Amino acid sequence: MAGGPVARVLVDSPLPQLDTLLDYRVPERLASAVAPGVRVRVPLRSGGRIAHAWVVELAERSEYRGELSEVDDVVTDVPLLMPDVWRLARAAADRAAGNASDILRIAIPARYVRAEKAWRADPVDPGPLPGSAPAIDGYEPGRVERGLAAGERMALAADARPVRLPSGTWVGAWAVTLAESAAHVLAHDRSSLLAVPDYRDQEQLEAALAALVDRRRVLRTDARQSGPDRYRAFLDATGEAARVVIGNRSTVYAPAARLGLIALFDDGDPLQSEPLAPGVHARDAALIRQEQSGAALVLLGHTRSVDVQRLVEVGWVHDVPLRRGARPRVVLTEQQAAPESGGARIPSAAWREAQEAIAHGPVLVQVARPGHAPLLVCDRCREPARCTACGGALAVPRAGGPAQCTLCGTSASGWRCRVCEGTRLRAAVVGASRTAEELGRAFPRSRVVVSDGERPLLRVTAEPQLVVATRGAEPIADGGYRAVLLLDGERMLLRESLRVAEDCLRWWSDAAALAAPGAPVFLVGVGGAIGTALATWTQPAWAAEELETRRALRFPPAVRMASVVSSPERLAEGLERLHGIDGVDVLGPAPAEEGLERAIVRFGYAQGAEVAAGLKAEAIRAATERRRPVAGRRPGRPPTLRVRMDDPDLP
Repeated sequence: MAGGPVARVLVDSPLPQLDTLLDYRVPERLASAVAPGVRVRVPLRSGGRIAHAWVVELAERSEYRGELSEVDDVVTDVPLLMPDVWRLARAAADRAAGNASDILRIAIPARYVRAEKAWRADPVDPGPLPGSAPAIDGYEPGRVERGLAAGERMALAADARPVRLPSGTWVGAWAVTLAESAAHVLAHDRSSLLAVPDYRDQEQLEAALAALVDRRRVLRTDARQSGPDRYRAFLDATGEAARVVIGNRSTVYAPAARLGLIALFDDGDPLQSEPLAPGVHARDAALIRQEQSGAALVLLGHTRSVDVQRLVEVGWVHDVPLRRGARPRVVLTEQQAAPESGGARIPSAAWREAQEAIAHGPVLVQVARPGHAPLLVCDRCREPARCTACGGALAVPRAGGPAQCTLCGTSASGWRCRVCEGTRLRAAVVGASRTAEELGRAFPRSRVVVSDGERPLLRVTAEPQLVVATRGAEPIADGGYRAVLLLDGERMLLRESLRVAEDCLRWWSDAAALAAPGAPVFLVGVGGAIGTALATWTQPAWAAEELETRRALRFPPAVRMASVVSSPERLAEGLERLHGIDGVDVLGPAPAEEGLERAIVRFGYAQGAEVAAGLKAEAIRAATERRRPVAGRRPGRPPTLRVRMDDPDLP
C-alpha cells in the first residue's frame, strides 16, 4: 500500500473507463490546498497528458500497491463540489448508465477568476430571514406546511389564475404557491431549490419571491446570465447561509445549505429533460436528491404528467388537491368544415365571444406554429402532405402561388396522397404571423401582437388587444385574458409521439390558466377524453387512464426503456449480457445511422439498476477493447456503444 496523504479524484472526462475514483499522491507543496471538493490537475499515464479532476475525498493511504502519480496542481482551492452534490451526481449517473463527470459539468459552472476574487474580497450579506413563515394559500389549512416540515413528497395541483402582487405585477398563482413554500422553508433557516422550465417562468417566480423574501437571499442561476454572474451566484450558494435558488433544470444540482425544499413546476415540459449526456430528467434527479437529503419535494403544475401519476399511484408521492381555487371555464367546439368569412377558422360561438371580450381587455389566440405559410394535408384523409422529392412538409408560400416544399422548394404539382391516393390539398394549420394578419383584417380597430420563439413577449397590458402566440410563448396579461381561443388542436395531436396527447393537454391547460376568472376558453376542433379532461379540469383522472393504457402496452412510464446504438456485431454482444435478467425484453435492432443499428431495451423499475450496470459495463468494454490491425490499413477507432436510458426521443 502507498503511504498518504492520498487524494481520491474523479477525472473530468467523457470516457466511461475513467468514471471511477483514482488515487493520486498529494505532494507536500500542495498539502494545504488539496481538500475535498477542489478542482485539480492530474497526469494521465497514457501519452503524458494532464487532465482536470475533482477531489472527492482524502485518505491516509491507498489500496493500490504500485507507485502513485502526484497531483500536478490545484486549479482553485475553493471547494466547489459539495458532498451532497457528489452523492447526487454519482447516483444519477449510475441510474442512467452514464458518467458522473458529465453531470458535474452541468451542475458546476465554468470558473471565472475575477468573479472568484471579487467573491473572496467582498462576500455578500445574505440579508435577514423572513420574520414569520407565511401560510400557503389554496389548500387544506396547514396541509402543505406539514408536508414541508416532514420532508414529504407532494404533487400539488396549481391554482389556475393570474394574481396581482403587492407591487402591482401580475403573475401566475403557481408562482405565488412556490414563493410561499420557499419563504416558509426559509423562515426555518433552510434552503430551497426551485426549478422551472424557462426564463419566462423564472421572471414570474422572482417577482413573487420579492414580495416575501429579501432579494439577497434569492440566487438566480440560468443560461441567460453572463458567465461571471452565474459563477458568482454558484459561489454564494456554497456558503452556510440558507438561500432560495431558482433557475432551470440544472438547479436541482445546485449546492444548498440545510436543504429543506426541492420544487419543480411543470415537470412534463420537455425543457425539464436534460439533452446532454447522460440525459437525466430534472424530475428524476430531484427524486434522488430528496431521498438522499430528506428535504421536501413539491411537483406543481396545472396538469399532471403521467410520470407523476405513476408515482402517486405507487404511493411514493402524495396527492395534494386544491381546496379552493380558480377553474377555467372551458368550452369545447366542433371544428367547422370550412373557415367562416373573416373568422380565420374560428367557430361562430368563439368568434362572438372574442368580439365581446376584446372591448374589455386582451384576447389570447394560441396557434400551433410560428411563421406565415400554412401547412397542408390531404383533403380526404388529413394525412400531412409531404414532398415527393425529399419528404419535407408542403406549404403555401407567403407571397402566394402554388404549394411547394418548405425544405427543397419543389413544386407540389402532381402531388398524390401516399395513404388514400387523394390529389386535393387543404390547409391544416396556419402560422402565427398569418393568423395575426387575418385577425388584423377582422378586427380593424384592435391592436394585434405576436409572441413566438423569435419575438417572445413576457407580459401584455390590460388594454384591448389580440395576442397571437405559439404554444408555450403566451405572455401573461395584467388582470388575465378576457377570452382564450385554442386553435389548431387537431393538428397538434397529429404529431408522432407517445406523449403527444399529454403535451397538448399541458399546453392547453397552461394557456387556459392565463384567463381571467370566469373568462371563456374555447378549445377548437378537439373532443373525446382529452377535451373532456380540459373542460372539466380533471387532468389527473386523464393521466390515470393514460397510464393504464401504457401499462397494457408496456410503454413508459409504466416501464423504463433504453436505446442502445452500436455496430451490429457490438450491439449483439452488448445485449447478450441482458438476456439473463428477468422482465427484460429487446425490441429491434433496426437501422439507425450509417453502419449502426439501434435496439430498444424495455425493463421494469426493479431491474433498472442491473440493466444500467450491464449496459455501462458493455460501454466500457467497447471503449477499451483493442482490435488486431488489418495489414495495409491504419488502425481504426474501436466501435462505440451509446446508451440513453429513458430516451425521450423514442416514439
